[in-house]
Amino acid sequence: MADIRFEAVQRAFVQGGKEFLAVGGIDLVVANEEFVAIVGPSGCGKTTCMRMVAGLDQPSSGRVLVNGEEVTGPGPERAVVFQQFALFPWKTVFENIAFGLRAMGLGQTEIDDRVNRFISMMGLSGYEQAYPHQLSGGMQQRVAIARAYVLDPGVLLMDEPFGALDAQTRVVMQEELVRLARKNPKTVLFITHAVEEAVYLADRVVVMSRRPGLIREIIDVKSIREKERWDDHPRIEDVMDLGSFVHLRSHIWRTLREQHLGDDQ
Repeated sequence: MADIRFEAVQRAFVQGGKEFLAVGGIDLVVANEEFVAIVGPSGCGKTTCMRMVAGLDQPSSGRVLVNGEEVTGPGPERAVVFQQFALFPWKTVFENIAFGLRAMGLGQTEIDDRVNRFISMMGLSGYEQAYPHQLSGGMQQRVAIARAYVLDPGVLLMDEPFGALDAQTRVVMQEELVRLARKNPKTVLFITHAVEEAVYLADRVVVMSRRPGLIREIIDVKSIREKERWDDHPRIEDVMDLGSFVHLRSHIWRTLREQHLGDDQ
């Protein structure tokens, strides 16, 4: 079991000698094996929320808990995938994916089995001995995702993981992540600016307000996805043409537009 809980979480920063509130008070539960995406205007605290779950930042008040334990720093039960691939350039694909397993002290046989499984799952077969500079951006991000999944973390944190990719590669990676998430579900907190990406990937979409970041709305996508049988459509463009998808996307865009223009307009 792995869940994430925000309990009255606030995060303030000091800038130019003045304190400002980035996250204004968040209460949220991400259930075990649930995929939750957070969208919102720039500066609303999306990435700050993820960093607090990762243990890379701390709340000014309130608590963040994973598996019922308060987060006080990074831990092996949480893996992070960033927008920048953050691969070791001097290590091969195999060694990049194996890095965390070696740090855990696993034997070579288990390392080989686990790494090879995810190399196959992520479509990286034949590139085991390639170095990052020999790979496309999409393939580098596949390595980064495999490196996170191979550790079998309870919680996977993803901060704009496809933001640096071109449009076509991004679509392919979204389809790959859906396939991987269905086959090997994790508790996922996914940060994105892309509304279509959030609706396509997530079980629920959290829409945040302008700074100080608050939860404006939480949208249950999973019930609609299952009712309308989105998973019967293997291609993302087919899903995005469905009326139910278009409705959800438009609803979120309207909410975000209100945030951009101001609630009084």
